[in-house]
Amino acid sequence: MAHSDLSWPWLGHGQQVYNPRIRAEFQVLRPISKCQAEARRLRARGFPPGSCLCLYPKSFLELEAPPLPQPRVCEENLCSLVLLLKRRQIAEPGECHFLDQPAPEALMQALEDLDYLAALDDDGDLSDLGVILSEFPLAPELAKALLASCEFDCVDEMLTLAAMLTAAPGFTRPPLSAEEAALRRALEHTDGDHSSLIQVYEAFIQSGADEAWCQARGLNWAALCQAHKLRGELLELMQRIELPLSLPAFGSEQNRRDLQKALVSGYFLKVARDTDGTGNYLLLTHKHVAQLSSYCCYRSRRAPARPPPWVLYHNFSISKDNCLSIVSEIEPQMLVELAPPYFLSNLPPSESRDLLNQLREGMADSSAGSESSSVQEFRDPCVLQ
Repeated sequence: MAHSDLSWPWLGHGQQVYNPRIRAEFQVLRPISKCQAEARRLRARGFPPGSCLCLYPKSFLELEAPPLPQPRVCEENLCSLVLLLKRRQIAEPGECHFLDQPAPEALMQALEDLDYLAALDDDGDLSDLGVILSEFPLAPELAKALLASCEFDCVDEMLTLAAMLTAAPGFTRPPLSAEEAALRRALEHTDGDHSSLIQVYEAFIQSGADEAWCQARGLNWAALCQAHKLRGELLELMQRIELPLSLPAFGSEQNRRDLQKALVSGYFLKVARDTDGTGNYLLLTHKHVAQLSSYCCYRSRRAPARPPPWVLYHNFSISKDNCLSIVSEIEPQMLVELAPPYFLSNLPPSESRDLLNQLREGMADSSAGSESSSVQEFRDPCVLQ
């Protein structure tokens, strides 16, 4: 195949488009452009020569097809681009002369997300943390989680997870046989999809990066090799900028909690709550309801396993059944503890927001009570003296 995009039966192909208002991706059907058609025709003339099958009439290409495909800058999450513009001091995002101008709400959403991640200071310039985030070839929220792992002593696991989320995000197709399904279940981790990705990577390395091992489990061997290479590059980068590292501790209870805290530190914008106990998740940042992806490890558990009440997800895509991809359970107390207070205050009205505010008030009261008791303990010996 000369082109790897998802093809559709007639004359279009599926394209992932990011909607900044709801922080979600959805797939749209786009007709082929004249530029794309010509590129595919030229690929077929390479060595060895191939065939280019056109599933549309010649008249469509001449009269109706657009000359160029839609620019990607108008259809992607702009957080990484805005972070780069800030770091290079090229121009303010609203003043930059793009060849194809993205929507103003896309730029504003990117600035808002970077502000929530503490990548910007009060003047809108890069903070010290933002400068470090811009060093990593990762999405800003993933880079923030990787930096948080330095504080929570789970750097080794987050390095693996960052590489896997970027290059090899798990299974991409249903199992082809019962044997393959059983081999996949052996790689699933009880703590969620993020821990399952770490387990998949470690098993891949233990297999000697064997391509047959990947094929038997429906895994992409080339993507896992790329993840292994990326992990090494991220490790070298952290050593170069002298960030602290930690020893592997995957599987321990303390490491499980530390890994959750690191993920929440970067992905607090992507949290959902099960509203009725049946797997209908309401996203905190907007009132969309979604279900777990069919590849989620929580879906493959035997009944009557109940879906986790609070989850953190890597991706939300709008489709026939809106789904959350790469999901892990979290505790709402962690969200209250680690997310910026003004983020929680800016959430749209919902029962979930009320629950989080109650938790925040309870945690503040308990903290104030412990401080007052410690002050009283300090004063009593002074009175006795």
